[in-house]
Amino acid sequence: MTPVPDSITEEASTAVLAINIGQPKPLPGQKNEVLSGIVKHPVSAPVFLSFTGMTGDAQADLVHHGGPDKAVCVYDHSRYSAIERLMERKLEWGAFGENLTVTGCAEEEIRIGDVFELGDAQVQVSQPRQPCFKLGIRYDYKELPVYFQESGHTGFYFRVLQEGEVGPASRFRRVRTDTSYMTILEANRIMLQGKQDVEGMQALLSIPVLSDSWKQTLLKRLNKLERN
Repeated sequence: MTPVPDSITEEASTAVLAINIGQPKPLPGQKNEVLSGIVKHPVSAPVFLSFTGMTGDAQADLVHHGGPDKAVCVYDHSRYSAIERLMERKLEWGAFGENLTVTGCAEEEIRIGDVFELGDAQVQVSQPRQPCFKLGIRYDYKELPVYFQESGHTGFYFRVLQEGEVGPASRFRRVRTDTSYMTILEANRIMLQGKQDVEGMQALLSIPVLSDSWKQTLLKRLNKLERN
């Protein structure tokens, strides 16, 4: 795999650093087999991005991963350094199972519904990523998913609005945003820490392009609060 360089210039610009794909494999060191597609490797040539994901990429758990609302997982490189310090190790592209390692897409900068050009494709932010226990298994660092949740630095998902070819040198730029929609960081706060925040959940639900799975989770919480 290609190692992450020590420094990235023009960190504030929006750019693709790596496109990463992988197939489900058993994670090492487990008593019972745990299949996961979290181990991904950078590609050097363009791949086709369909409405359900990139050619050559797959997930093991199709209940919680993949599908049209979670076709592309995105993580901003600016978050790597803090986790490298936390785990005391150097990380490589795709370290957290993301399909796109990027710059200029930190969670406080990106809103649900933002639309981007990505190579020949067009994509839209659908929801934050929800960190999985498999992140901890991969690095034998069980506190890692908790760090993602508490920091809100989870990354996010794209749905695909227009299919097309994408590659490591693809143009990547935001072409539409709605400042009335929540940032990924604020959405994470409500989902992960604001389970009694009725007003916040209602505001999140009012975003029409929010993923169906998040809508269902929020509606269940609100219904439970109403019953109680």
